[in-house]
Amino acid sequence: MKLPPINLRRGDCQELEAFLSERIYEFNSKATGYFDGESFGAVQNDDSGNIVGGVTGYTWGGCCYVSYLWVAEDHRGQGVGTALLGAVETNAKDRGCTIAFVSSHSFQSPGFYTRMGYEQQASISDHPVGHSSVLLAKRLTQV
Repeated sequence: MKLPPINLRRGDCQELEAFLSERIYEFNSKATGYFDGESFGAVQNDDSGNIVGGVTGYTWGGCCYVSYLWVAEDHRGQGVGTALLGAVETNAKDRGCTIAFVSSHSFQSPGFYTRMGYEQQASISDHPVGHSSVLLAKRLTQV
């Protein structure tokens, strides 16, 4: 059977990404026996209700992954990121996670995560070119 040509999409692919994420979760769950995946998100609002910080990620199989953590520039250094990451770690522990991990770029916030007890596990040079990606992890409980 001959398949049609590949349809490369550019720009917004949220529906495709959600579809692929679900298929990969199904495969991974069947392969590992872990069916406990759960997404999370948390926000910090100012008095006007504007989001000044937020975090998203997921827990699965005893692990917690922080997908995105952002704090508005004028609120950085005021404990917002610390509070958001603390809420994530508390949620992760409540869900039985023993490790949390996050990816950051060298120009973003690896120093913040190091101060929060995370240790660098890997670095990939030139992502983007001239910089690097850094994978950091933190044990949440003794194993």
